[in-house]
Amino acid sequence: MMLGLRRSLLTTITATMLLMSESGSQTLQQGLPYETEDYRPAFHFSPEKNWTNDPNGLVFFGSEYHLFYQYNPFGDVWGHMSWGHAVSRNLVSWRQLVVALPEENGIMIFSGSAVVDWKNTSGFGKDGIPPLVAIYTGHRPGLQNQNIAYSTDSGRTWAKYAKNPVLDIHEAEFRDPMVFWHAPSSRWVMVVSMAKEHRVRFYSSANLKTWNLSGAFGPAGATNVPNWECPNLFPLQDPRGRQKWVLVVGVGNDGPAKGSATQYFVGDFDGETFVNDTPANRTLWVDFGADFYAAQTWSDIPREDGRRIMLAWMNNWDYADKVPTHPWRGQMTFPRKLALADTEDGLRLTQNPVREIESLHQHHVALRNARWSDLEGLLARQKWPATLEIIAKLQLQGTRDVAFVLRKGSAHETRVGYDAKRNTYYIDRTRSSNALSGSEFASRHEAPSLSRDGLIQLHIVLDQSSIELFGNDGLVAITDLIFPDRSDNGAGAYVDGDPPKIISLNMWTLQGKRLVTIEESKGVIKAGKLR
Repeated sequence: MMLGLRRSLLTTITATMLLMSESGSQTLQQGLPYETEDYRPAFHFSPEKNWTNDPNGLVFFGSEYHLFYQYNPFGDVWGHMSWGHAVSRNLVSWRQLVVALPEENGIMIFSGSAVVDWKNTSGFGKDGIPPLVAIYTGHRPGLQNQNIAYSTDSGRTWAKYAKNPVLDIHEAEFRDPMVFWHAPSSRWVMVVSMAKEHRVRFYSSANLKTWNLSGAFGPAGATNVPNWECPNLFPLQDPRGRQKWVLVVGVGNDGPAKGSATQYFVGDFDGETFVNDTPANRTLWVDFGADFYAAQTWSDIPREDGRRIMLAWMNNWDYADKVPTHPWRGQMTFPRKLALADTEDGLRLTQNPVREIESLHQHHVALRNARWSDLEGLLARQKWPATLEIIAKLQLQGTRDVAFVLRKGSAHETRVGYDAKRNTYYIDRTRSSNALSGSEFASRHEAPSLSRDGLIQLHIVLDQSSIELFGNDGLVAITDLIFPDRSDNGAGAYVDGDPPKIISLNMWTLQGKRLVTIEESKGVIKAGKLR
């Protein structure tokens, strides 16, 4: 039976690769950016050109997911920070719009959030249409304060509030306001970073214009770091149906993979005070890779959907200005659905790609109750595209180390796997690239597994120049950039010790999505259509 299974699988995969080759040649003739520009992601958001970093103002309104982001309209290095803007109806196909909030009068537009003011508490709405309100940090040398802007046309045009700033404590390191409506107290809550103090402050408001200090949290967790920034606070239900609150904070350096990173706390929040369930000296990391920072979640997702969806900047301040991409520099992670799970150490955050990834699925390969040698033969016989999703459940049986080898060529490869000796999941990119070298990039990143039962799960998303690994049903996340040669299109299966049993394996090739550019979007808006 196994021999027949192997023959069937190999026949299927060969046909699949032929189909991919035919469709791929047609796509190449269209000259799509991810086909013609080295390292351009095929389904992660990246701007058409220029520099981007933190995601900002994630809000759902009018059947659209809005993504604002730190953006330099004039070049591919940090500077002239403004809010870029893109929208999507499905989290995988993006339309880039004109800059929403430009730098003006020497004031750069730093990170922040956006909300739908459903009750028009701000008074900015008109004709019964609730306004979108953006809350952002205005930055000039030596001073950071909080400001607002509003839109009444689905975010296509914006007006800055004439009486800005709405919150100014005359500090140089006071930034990244995250705002949400707190229903129990019927008021807006702002979470904002006191960066050098390793604290966040909580402010409250009835109208988004006048803010009063109500509480603070920190220092806790990672405090031996340069700063805290980019906070995010949101509720999630635990497995027993209790509402808990998750506070996410970016740290500018000294994360688990060196450089910038993102930590989180699980606890309770009453509108004024956050009570941390985790000992103050313990750090919980959202992601153990090098390229996950400034994470934010979408506000105002409809209740019938009910998901909490996170997005982060896929880069690291240690080398962000050296990333070898052109004409853009910077991209976002794939959106992740968040949940809480019980562990022996308490509640922990889980992350998995949103279900919309299924719309990208093309050709499918499946293995059930198979031998490791079946997988080795399958991977070795083909050239593989640079866009894949892999979900593998493996039973270890004397296995010391096991990995998928991706973007494999004569000089390059990246290993994504599990080290049983150390009980860690890992991405090893020490040989992934010549385009960006140095100890800060050529490294191996590990995340501790929370299970020792010999059953492991690897969920891998590969998109040209990035790999996201989710292990243990999302309890572990590692995100890394890679920069292989275009010809590095092999794959393999590595094992040290006795090979594991493949309980199940599903692998899909993934379809790329073309970004609708600013110029194309201008034409649509000029014709009187917001979309």
